[in-house]
Amino acid sequence: MVAAVWAAALAVGAVLTPHPAAAAGLHGVRLDWPWALPFAGLLLSIATGPLLFPRIWHGHYGKIAFVWSALTLVPLAALHGFPVAVAGLVHAMLAEYLSFIVLLFALYVVAGGILVTGNLRGTPWVNAAILGLGTLMASVVGTTGAAMILIRPLLRANAARLVNVHVVVFFIFLVANIGGALSPLGDPPLFIGFLRGVDFFWTTRHLAFATALTAGIVLAVFVAIDTWYYRKDRRIALVGEPAAPFAIGVRGKINIVLIALIIGAILGSALWKPGVTFDVYGTELALENLVRDGALIVIALASVALTPDEHREANGFSWEPIREVAYLFAGIFACIIPVLATLAAGESGSFAWLLDAVTRDDGTPHDAAYFWLTGVLSALLDNAPTYLVFFELAGGDAGRLMGELGSTLAAISMGAVFMGALSYIGNAPNFMIYAIATERGIKMPSFFGYLLWSCAVLVPVFVLLTYVSVGRP
Repeated sequence: MVAAVWAAALAVGAVLTPHPAAAAGLHGVRLDWPWALPFAGLLLSIATGPLLFPRIWHGHYGKIAFVWSALTLVPLAALHGFPVAVAGLVHAMLAEYLSFIVLLFALYVVAGGILVTGNLRGTPWVNAAILGLGTLMASVVGTTGAAMILIRPLLRANAARLVNVHVVVFFIFLVANIGGALSPLGDPPLFIGFLRGVDFFWTTRHLAFATALTAGIVLAVFVAIDTWYYRKDRRIALVGEPAAPFAIGVRGKINIVLIALIIGAILGSALWKPGVTFDVYGTELALENLVRDGALIVIALASVALTPDEHREANGFSWEPIREVAYLFAGIFACIIPVLATLAAGESGSFAWLLDAVTRDDGTPHDAAYFWLTGVLSALLDNAPTYLVFFELAGGDAGRLMGELGSTLAAISMGAVFMGALSYIGNAPNFMIYAIATERGIKMPSFFGYLLWSCAVLVPVFVLLTYVSVGRP
């Protein structure tokens, strides 16, 4: 229903508004800080809704996102003209949101058709192997895909453990966040950067060392903690306890081929530049991007058709998570329109204070400030829109950010991806894993309990990373 309203609003607005050139009239200099309130309100709703009023939230999150979007677009139309508001919405939905949600949809559907079966015993080394594998997979099938493939085998392996909460917590750290730092497929913030012009393999080349260092330290800490708990478990285990038989298998293998096709579609759109564009109310859509998005939709539909229903049922597959992400990010991309315009104004805009906070006295970017501000706000809000805000704050020019400002782009990327692990709301898979684990009877930490875990384990690693890879503060 909500999706239909969005589509109708776009279609009617684009048809009834005859002068797309007016879209250029949205100048960030003319926008004061209150224009960011709907954006902040929506992010605050996303952060608190599932925890403070879950029943209302899960029943009405689409309506909530729509209301915050209306609070952005209606005043924008009233004060700056209907053509400006429609052009801004068309650009946000077609040039940014569409490709973003299509990729998430394709990865979610295809990964949901891969079923890992068998019996594993949750020893420290087996758990470390699963976490390590998931960390490597995350940049290929996405953090959401890797998490959905491996979380249930991990829970089954540790079902007999007396203490297993930490296993899920570290799974969130590594598989749902840190492991996704090496490609645009890995984590939504990096795909937004790809859509803004960042080369597909740029993060692979520039974040490999930092990702390996961060993941290696966190995995080593996990092995130490898990070994300690495992030895306590063994001391009170029943005498003669039979070892679980070791067996593992993968079903729905056709989806592995489909994941390869997804990667091919993304790479193809980066390499094939026919120079053909279509103008939709002032927004230029490149042919290669439209072909890529169409191919991803076809691949997702092929996965649905070719994967037996029982595989998805065994995985606990549901359309609800991707539906929620689609509605909420439609609202986010609508509410962020005036925020991005204000950031584009730089020192002349009302967010000049934020620019000052990440700029040194000599006018150069303060990479450590970018890393920590992007990271902390990613943990408290959501890492995808936070990445976009700081990407624009750093100039929004992908070519310059990959060149002379490469260290700044790396700092923004690391902050958004790595520190999305600091809270349940920092990255979409975090809360999904929490919900699955809770459903399986694991007493997961509260919001603040998880925050204690993440701060104790991750913050020291991020401090080290600041000096080793980001640069001295």
